[in-house]
Amino acid sequence: MTHSTQLSASPSRRLFQMTALLGATALAAGCATVSNPSPDDPWESYNRSMYTFNDTVDRALLKPIASGYDTITPQPVQTCIHNMFNNVADVWSAANSFLQARGHDFFNTLGRVLFNTTMGLGGCIDVASMNGSKRIQNDFGVTLGVWGLDAGPYVVLPFLGSSSVRDGAGTVGTIAAGISPITPVFEIDNIPLRNSIVALYAVDTRASLLDADRLVNEVALDRYSFIRDAYIQRRKAQVDSRRAGTSLPDYSDESLPDYSDDEAPAAKAAQ
Repeated sequence: MTHSTQLSASPSRRLFQMTALLGATALAAGCATVSNPSPDDPWESYNRSMYTFNDTVDRALLKPIASGYDTITPQPVQTCIHNMFNNVADVWSAANSFLQARGHDFFNTLGRVLFNTTMGLGGCIDVASMNGSKRIQNDFGVTLGVWGLDAGPYVVLPFLGSSSVRDGAGTVGTIAAGISPITPVFEIDNIPLRNSIVALYAVDTRASLLDADRLVNEVALDRYSFIRDAYIQRRKAQVDSRRAGTSLPDYSDESLPDYSDDEAPAAKAAQ
């Protein structure tokens, strides 16, 4: 075998080895069963298996790339990219506020989009937040909850992570219908450009969660339980606040609340 052939085969070999490792990890995790699952998590045996698979993919691929991106990319550039993606996502949030009959949130969010798109250089600068108009994060899972649909059991989706039956149906349904927050990206005809933006979106999303990831590592005795409980609590707070017509506490763009009491979440995770 020539040297060039060995070089060309090397990436394929590494891909095969990674795939085999991920498959073996998921299979091993799938052998574990939970005898007394939480009432909110009756599928805990499966969920822990899928969590292990997702975590293995993340540690092997996504987290290293996101960490590298966070290290080498200047913070102003990261902020600009993150703000632009948020600006597009705000259009979807506004649509869900409309579906929830929350006219005030609908017009405020549309105002944010128009303000940031024009004065904020296409959303690069979050001028609206600087002037006191905070983001109102919304999605179709919350809309279904406002409409009265119960969350159902907690479920961990492949690659997407924490969800519930209601939220998972909302996510899959909106993606299938072509009305997700990143739908405009898929309308780009230039395939290399489109794929690059999708990849950048994934990296930016993962990089924005690095601080939350460090928080979990510091305070959680059981990462799975901590993430599950935080997700369930946050989604319930989102739906309850919309139903009551109040505002949800601002968690910025983190997926987890900022727990100031380290003992409480750790003790809860140990239960």
